[in-house]
Amino acid sequence: MRVPALNYCPIWLIVVPGACQSKILELWRDTSALMGAFEAGGLPAVAARLQATLHSLENARLDIGITGGTGSGKSTFVNAIRGLGDEDPNSACTGVVEMTVDPTPYPHPKYPNIVIWDLPGIGTSRFRTGRYLQRVLLERYDFFIIITSDSFTAHHAQLACEILQRGKRFYLVRSKVDVDIAASRSRRPSTFSEERVLRQIREDCGRRLRAEGLKDPKVFLLSMFELGKYDFHLLEELMVKELESHKQHAFLLAVPNVSKPILEKKAASLRQHIWLVATVACGVNPSPVPGVRDVACDLYVLISSLEGYRRSLGLDEDSLVRLAEQTGQPLHKILEAVQGWKTKVTEALVVELLGQASRDASAFTQELLGVPILGALATCGISFATIYQMLRTALDEVVKDAQRVLTQAFLHDSDHDSPPGKQREGAGHGTDKRALRKVFV
Repeated sequence: MRVPALNYCPIWLIVVPGACQSKILELWRDTSALMGAFEAGGLPAVAARLQATLHSLENARLDIGITGGTGSGKSTFVNAIRGLGDEDPNSACTGVVEMTVDPTPYPHPKYPNIVIWDLPGIGTSRFRTGRYLQRVLLERYDFFIIITSDSFTAHHAQLACEILQRGKRFYLVRSKVDVDIAASRSRRPSTFSEERVLRQIREDCGRRLRAEGLKDPKVFLLSMFELGKYDFHLLEELMVKELESHKQHAFLLAVPNVSKPILEKKAASLRQHIWLVATVACGVNPSPVPGVRDVACDLYVLISSLEGYRRSLGLDEDSLVRLAEQTGQPLHKILEAVQGWKTKVTEALVVELLGQASRDASAFTQELLGVPILGALATCGISFATIYQMLRTALDEVVKDAQRVLTQAFLHDSDHDSPPGKQREGAGHGTDKRALRKVFV
């Protein structure tokens, strides 16, 4: 559902104070297109429509094809973008020889509607672009990622040109730059410059691709074991930007939490849909909330949303265990970074949070009643304002915890020279993992 942005400030905003003004302006922009629907069918009809919209946003299908030469790290990238290590039971097979014979789908472990396809390599002398794209079924994919760990060749350029001609998008990745940087540091310790090494790699990639007929190539430099470094945030930003609008939210939530900018983008996307969740929760199958006066809603919708916040921002049990294993940080240290609510999301917790939010919701409700269009949201009494406030506060707390966890996970301590992806003593399983099980009860 496309919601037009407004380029003017309504006159009523002049008299709306502080925090309420910012909330109402945000809601005005999000809901102005629903005026006709509110007038025609009331809140229940609109909420039913929005429930379908919410489901489609969260479950949009996305297929990503990963290809490249043998040993380029494409299977490792399949695992990394799914938040898995190479030794995870559900990971793609990796190795120095070609491990993929046919296109192999790997659903995201948290979001099965996001499917990463490990495609056969393109490095053989018998490679033919047209046959290859026919074999892997080009039309299946939303976009391709073409990976090399060395120099781009004619095969890479031909494949990119053919994909472009057939109306699909592709992204060029030069992997294993961490290996090049380490080698350069070892050979020339006194004159080493990481910036210079990266610039040289980038320039060499561009020169070779242009020589093979690819115009204005944009190459992203990555380390598959340290996605948070180098160009991954730029790659992620461009992929999200160029996706169809209804697929952007689902893909963004599935991207691994490897940097604060990514966390902030996830949080921004989730905030944009709080009004939608609140409307559905108080407009579809509402029931009185025990102990919270004048509030009625579907508690299951709110439980699902709060669980979703944790899952997408990496605070669920499996994500925390995996993060400790991958970064080598002791799990108890990562747990200590979680300062918000540490229990599983239960009905009792949601009721408690709604009770806290209801204390400040009445003023927001009164402001809504006097605002064109948004007054329709106040027809369900204080419920909408309470739910909206609760979700916004809860999401802010989860984001803060996720930022603290990320900072702790990537701390550079005395063991920072341990090989990427290797588990240091005290990390991951054992006593710490049992402690985690006690937290999530």
